[in-house]
Amino acid sequence: MKTMIYSMICAASLICGLTACSKDSSNGDAPKDWQGTTTSFASSDAQGFGTYFMPSVGRVGDPMPFYDKKAGNFKVFYLQEFDNNMSHRFHPIWGVTTQDGTSYQSMGEVLPYGANDYMQDAALGTGCCYYSEKDDTYYFYYTGHNGNCKYREVVMRATSKDGQNWVKDELWAINGPDYGYSSNDFRDPQIFIADDDLYHMVISTYPQGGGDPRFAEFKSSDMKNWEHVGSFKMIWDRMLECPDIFKMGNYWYLVYSESVKTSWSRVVKYLMADSYQHLKDAFNDGPKWPADGPLWREGKLDSRAFYAGKTASNGTDRYIWGWTPFRSGVDCHEKNINVGGGDGNEPNWSGALVCHKVFQHEDGTLSLRAIPAMATKYNKPQTVKVMDSKGYTDNKLTGDGAYVLYNRLGTCNHISFKVTTAGNDDKFGVSFVRSTDPEFYYSIIVNPEDNGNARKVNFEQEGYRIKINDQGEEEKIYGKGFIDGADGYGFYRPADNTYDIDIYTDNSVVVVYINDIVCYTQRIYGIQKNCWSINNYGGSVTISDVKVSQQ
Repeated sequence: MKTMIYSMICAASLICGLTACSKDSSNGDAPKDWQGTTTSFASSDAQGFGTYFMPSVGRVGDPMPFYDKKAGNFKVFYLQEFDNNMSHRFHPIWGVTTQDGTSYQSMGEVLPYGANDYMQDAALGTGCCYYSEKDDTYYFYYTGHNGNCKYREVVMRATSKDGQNWVKDELWAINGPDYGYSSNDFRDPQIFIADDDLYHMVISTYPQGGGDPRFAEFKSSDMKNWEHVGSFKMIWDRMLECPDIFKMGNYWYLVYSESVKTSWSRVVKYLMADSYQHLKDAFNDGPKWPADGPLWREGKLDSRAFYAGKTASNGTDRYIWGWTPFRSGVDCHEKNINVGGGDGNEPNWSGALVCHKVFQHEDGTLSLRAIPAMATKYNKPQTVKVMDSKGYTDNKLTGDGAYVLYNRLGTCNHISFKVTTAGNDDKFGVSFVRSTDPEFYYSIIVNPEDNGNARKVNFEQEGYRIKINDQGEEEKIYGKGFIDGADGYGFYRPADNTYDIDIYTDNSVVVVYINDIVCYTQRIYGIQKNCWSINNYGGSVTISDVKVSQQ
């Protein structure tokens, strides 16, 4: 059963309101010291997200970020998703503005879908915005999608003088068949300035009549008239969505999202080269991602819970925006909502807007880090108390199943701590929605891989619940472990076996950063107002510098 993230609350939650309710409620007695307890809450997402933007109604689809030099801010346009989309007309383009990627001002709807079911842009698809200083005009190139029309997908255009009020150019379009491309898949235009100082546009498509997908390429000197200059290959038979091409330092990059529905491939990735031409040649000669050795990450930037990522730069910093999907199921504590994605355990489409900072290493490889403004925003230190533990002495967790349980979190949290492992094969994790009740809880676990030389971050369901079977007897139902449709993220073990971990949460959205080289986004309902823990799964780990702060 589908639900909005924020949320159609079940009966138990309605009784207790939007904050939280508990199995051991005080039944009208004097207020209870919840910070002194460790039993489970049935918490629900608040009506608004403080950091990872959600519209007041609906959810965020594919972001189209753009730095507006004229206005001096980032504008993040996105496909507005509703639960009750019409059959043909859907995904109007809405927008937000932001200075730092942590706080947003809604622009509302900026580009509506077509007025009837037979207009080419009855449904809107992903595109991009670009400002031309030559004629002081904003250009928005987007996908017009309509199965009722001659061409199901074409590239369309709108213009604006202020970046807010747009006029559609109803007489202009790029049609794929005119250049030998598919009429069904011709979408996601992206504009950038190439080495020749001209505007270039790439479009995700297939050859007309079939074949492996390609990027169609056009160029222009004025943002108005576009010349077809050929195409270049994608990776094997994979359709690459939401392309984003940019130069950063001495390297060119292509960031893209794979639409293939497999647990190892449907993520945001990148390819790099020392020139734009070589970036295209890399695809023509065969797939070449940044070297990952035994990890074989294929240039992954995050987990499967971060999709359709595209970047924008203010000239100093480059940020990437994507959406983290909602999970199917009623937002109620008694439902098993953190183990499913969507249909077939694939992540659902649309969710909350998540932003990371793009960091370039000396060798040109990229990783995602926390936006500097995050630490400033989460600036209210909280008391951290040990509520329960097993195998925990002198800041060390020893033995499989050892853990230390900490007091309840708020709605928006910044958790930081350091873990030092005793050996190369030690395994540890952090758990949310944890209590001293017989309950499931949800863990982000750092697993040893490749004989201890590498690590992989996984999302797992642990703990157990008590069920009364048909014979009236209590039966333990254990967590299922690894969650399908979540995937993991690989990285190399730090040489000193020390992990500096920063975790940011906003309602059910959680992002984990490790050693400034790992970014792992996930959706976990029930984090707020519940306890959390750090765990050991064998060997010994040392924990230090545990801190929690809130907005």
